[in-house]
Amino acid sequence: MCSSSATPADLHVHMATSSPALSLGTLQVFSIPSFNRSVPCIPLTSYTFPAKPLFSSLKSNINLRKFKCRTKASMAETVTPKSKAKVQVFDSEEDLAVSLAKYTADLANKFAQERDSFTVVSSGGSLVKSLRKLVEPPYVDSVDWSKWHVFWVDERVVPKDHPDSNYLLAYDGFLSKVPIPTGNVYAINDALSAEGAADDYETCLKHLVKNKIIDQSEGSGFPKFDLMLLGMGPDGHVASLFPGHPLCQENEKWVTFIKNSPKPPPERISFTFPVINSSAHVALVVAGAGKADVVHAALGDDSNSDKLPVQMVSPEGELTWFLDKGAASKLHA
Repeated sequence: MCSSSATPADLHVHMATSSPALSLGTLQVFSIPSFNRSVPCIPLTSYTFPAKPLFSSLKSNINLRKFKCRTKASMAETVTPKSKAKVQVFDSEEDLAVSLAKYTADLANKFAQERDSFTVVSSGGSLVKSLRKLVEPPYVDSVDWSKWHVFWVDERVVPKDHPDSNYLLAYDGFLSKVPIPTGNVYAINDALSAEGAADDYETCLKHLVKNKIIDQSEGSGFPKFDLMLLGMGPDGHVASLFPGHPLCQENEKWVTFIKNSPKPPPERISFTFPVINSSAHVALVVAGAGKADVVHAALGDDSNSDKLPVQMVSPEGELTWFLDKGAASKLHA
């Protein structure tokens, strides 16, 4: 059974559930004025243009820092084709976090009204830090947290109170600060082996699909999460799907496992690409100049036939990249 968890130190958690080439659409560069950040704000200046068709000319003719259009930016959702992505570049990680909070809260309200639940999948790493604005006003008081159901796209097979646990990271930075019911937080059963934990988590998901907590893709038959929040590693990996690893080609299982991860700890479970790509919305959140080369490889006009895992993210629904200036710095180099 996957665990519905209360605190990371509680090793006897309540078992709540289960029974038997990226094409770019638009690139948006936001410059947000400096003022009080206690209330999340909408960027006031932006420049929007078709992205991929212009990458060759961007390198020689366009400097993104020179755009000074004084028009009011719209944060309304853009309907994009399946093969397209929307890319938003922010002046700082702080501005990125403000926009990510509004994006997430808006989707939470939308799905809570439509389906009476909001299924959100988180990853580990720096992503949890980028969610910090959700635990501040106005969202901490205005979001209906009782509708949230929280999952992990990947997890390290370690105890929940272990420093490597994605659950612990999310608990410390987010879950402990908002009133999501403990029965709606689905952690892996860390008492099992990697293979056992993956099978158990998949059984849990199938139970929740059957009970209509999680939607199901009509096209693929895989679970259709409302929002998948993904980070990206400096090697281009997403979840625990690493470059060149056979698990990137898994197309039948919902949840798989790895015992020889190139990044420690070695034993992990991970959603597969068919599950990731069945999502209604996917947010790829990347910050820092240390990932600029990989962002350029993923979004630039690169004819390399060896796709990075991040380039295999191509959801049925909408894909939005959230980048700070550092991460996007080589897109216009």
